[in-house]
Amino acid sequence: MCQVCRRSFMRGAAALGAAGMFSSPLLAQARRVNTGASKLPPRGEFTIANAHVMTMDGVLGDIADGSVHVRHGEIVAVGKDVKGGGQRIDGTGMIVMPGLVETHWHMWNTLFRSFAGDKPADGYFPTVARFGQQMSPDDIFASTRLSAAEAVNSGMTFVHSWCHNARSAAHAEADVRALAAAGIRARHSCGWPQGLPDTQSVDQAPIESLARNWTNWSNEGLITLGMAWRGQFRAGPIKPEVYQPEFDNARKLGLPITLHVASARKAVNQIEPLYKAKLMGKDVQLVHTLSASAAELDMIKEAGSPVSVSPGSELRIGYGYPQISEMLAKGIPLGISIDSSVLTGTSNMFGVLKLARDSENARVESEFKMTAHKALELGTIEGARSMGIDDRIGSLKPGKRADLIAISPNALNMAIVTDPAHLVLEATSPENVDTVVVDGRILKAGGKLAGLDTRKVIAEARAALAGVRERAKWR
Repeated sequence: MCQVCRRSFMRGAAALGAAGMFSSPLLAQARRVNTGASKLPPRGEFTIANAHVMTMDGVLGDIADGSVHVRHGEIVAVGKDVKGGGQRIDGTGMIVMPGLVETHWHMWNTLFRSFAGDKPADGYFPTVARFGQQMSPDDIFASTRLSAAEAVNSGMTFVHSWCHNARSAAHAEADVRALAAAGIRARHSCGWPQGLPDTQSVDQAPIESLARNWTNWSNEGLITLGMAWRGQFRAGPIKPEVYQPEFDNARKLGLPITLHVASARKAVNQIEPLYKAKLMGKDVQLVHTLSASAAELDMIKEAGSPVSVSPGSELRIGYGYPQISEMLAKGIPLGISIDSSVLTGTSNMFGVLKLARDSENARVESEFKMTAHKALELGTIEGARSMGIDDRIGSLKPGKRADLIAISPNALNMAIVTDPAHLVLEATSPENVDTVVVDGRILKAGGKLAGLDTRKVIAEARAALAGVRERAKWR
C-alpha cells in the first residue's frame, strides 16, 4: 500500500474515535426495519463513504477514502467519490471488506462447544457420536442457529453447514430453517446420522425430500443444497456397495458433494483410490487432506476438486499441519473452515485465518512465507472460489451481491492503526466487527445483531443442551 493511502487511512481511524459517526445511522436503519425478534431487515439502498475499502479484487485493490454503493442486495459501485444513492453512511476510519467465507462447519454440534476433553473417552468423536444420537430436530435448530448467530457476529457472511447428523428429514430441515432464520448465505450439506454403521448405506429420504422442494427451503436462493458423503474411508474402508449408491444419488440430484479424506498425516493413500474410482471433480470438495502426497496433489489438481482445511481443529486434535502452500502452488481451489466448535471453542474466522498464516510461516521457519493479504484472500475471494460462488461474492465489485463487513478499529485491541491488512488479520475479534451485510440486508449494525434476539438464541441453545444431557444421562 502506498504511503499516501496509509496516512489517509490513519487520519480516518483517528477521526473515527473523535466522531463515532459510522455505526449510528446503520444501527438506526436496522432498528427501523427490524420490528420483530425473528424478522430479517429488508434489502434497501445505502452508500458507505470515506472508508478504507479492501475490495479483494485483483484490479480494484485497496481504496483509501473509498465508497461502496448498495442497492437491493447488489453492489452498484465501488471507488472514490462514488455518487451513490440511498442513505449515505459516513465510514470515516472504518475498514470495509467482503464478508468472510467459511467452507466446512459442523454447526449442528455447537451445543457441545469445548466439550472434547483431555482423555480418549472424552475426545471429539466419542462426544459427538454419543450425544448426537440424542438430538431432536429442535436441538439441531438451536445449535445451528447459535452457530449462525456467532458467524454473523464475527463477520462471516457465508457458511457451509456440514450436517452429518441428519437423523431424519425433520433434522435436516431444522438445520436449513436455522440458517434461514439467521439470514446468512449458506450451503447445507445433508449427511448421515451419528451412530450409523459404516456397513449400512445412508437413507436418502431426507436429502431427496429437500431436493424435491428446495425452492421452498432456499430462502430466496441464499441457501444451496449439497451432500455430506462418508466417502471410501472412515475408521476403516467402506465397501463400494455402501458408498457408491450415495455418491451416484448426489450426482443424479445434481448436488455438490463434500467428504472428509486423508484427515490426518497418518491417513495415507486415501486420495488415489478416489481418483482412480472417478469419485472426484469440480463438484467434489475434499476436507482436510493433510496426508496428500505430491502425486495425489497432482490428482486433485487434475480432477478440479476444491479443498477445505481447518487449521484450528487440525492442530487442536493433533492431525498435523494443513498443506496450504503445497495446494496453493498447484493452483488447487482452497478454502478455510471452522470445522467444529467442540474442538476449537470460539468460531472467530479471523483467528483461524491468522493461524493458517502462522502455521505456514512456522513450517518453513520464515516470517515471510505467507502475506497477511493472502491469508485474507483465503477467507474471502479464494474461499468463494473453492465453493464455486466467486461470481457472486468474495470481493467487492459492481454486479456482485452485497455481502460485506465494516470493521471499527476504535477499540483497545486495534487502536493503533498501521498496515490495514496486518491489523485486520492479526487483531480483529467479533467485538471489532461493527456492521455485517448479507445480500444487502444489514444483519449487524453498531456492534449489535439486527436480525436475531441474542438472548433468545442463547437461552434456547442452553435449554437444548440440558435436554440432551438428560436423555444421555450425562451428569
